[in-house]
Amino acid sequence: MSESELGTALRGWRDRTAPAAVGLPVGGVRRAAGLRREELAQLANLSVDYVVRLEQGRATSPSPQVLSALARALRLSTAEREHLYLLAGQAAPGPGQLSAHIPPGVRRLLDQLDGTPLSVHDAAWNLILWNPLWAALFRDASSLRGRERNIVWRHFAGLPSRVSHTPEQEARFEAAVVADLRAATARYPTDVGLRSLIKDLRSKSTVFARLWDTGIVGVHETDTKTIHHPDVGMLTLDCDVLMAPGSDLRIVAYTAAPGSDASDRLGLLNVIGTQDLTENSTPA
Repeated sequence: MSESELGTALRGWRDRTAPAAVGLPVGGVRRAAGLRREELAQLANLSVDYVVRLEQGRATSPSPQVLSALARALRLSTAEREHLYLLAGQAAPGPGQLSAHIPPGVRRLLDQLDGTPLSVHDAAWNLILWNPLWAALFRDASSLRGRERNIVWRHFAGLPSRVSHTPEQEARFEAAVVADLRAATARYPTDVGLRSLIKDLRSKSTVFARLWDTGIVGVHETDTKTIHHPDVGMLTLDCDVLMAPGSDLRIVAYTAAPGSDASDRLGLLNVIGTQDLTENSTPA
């Protein structure tokens, strides 16, 4: 396919995408109903110049990560996403590789839960989407790259976190995420990034290596997380891990009992700390 066909397709998808449908404000004078290039760049975490060059056919060979980000930002269907990869001369992720595709129906559901901190992760626990309240609670993840966006890596590598666990909570969490990675290797046997992650985790953390070698099994159940926020103080929230229908995506939701101190603090944070929806171009 020619580069002009890729640019034409991107412009068409951008023009049909209403700002309100992707959580952007609708105010101001618009020459067209669709997204501006600046808005698509923001949603896909790309530079405006790069979006312009893609649409004009001056940027060649966009990476799979860029294509995945564009597909999510434009809310492409599965068929449209595959067509995007074809136009760019790339193979769409196959059944043996991790997918970060968020079905449009799941995305619409997430948009309607803006009063709850939510994050979305793939089968290897790479962070691919978060809402404004999650960003206010944990920090905006826009500047994080690569392994910094992987929940398992952050935990076992000892990277900074606002979450504290009791020894019992930590044991449950570690068992569950190690079991998740083991299951992911069976479902995605050809994913090079997943294999590399596990290899590096074994080298980085003796705790991970021990758990991996024992074949530990764990499942995610409702648990509590204590988050230390610099502005609203300490919040103890219920944490639930939900599976998105028809995919291996994990939706992590944080909630507080109505009328509780944590609920009041979360409500305050929703007022003072929200920001625009951001997603991976490319912690529980």
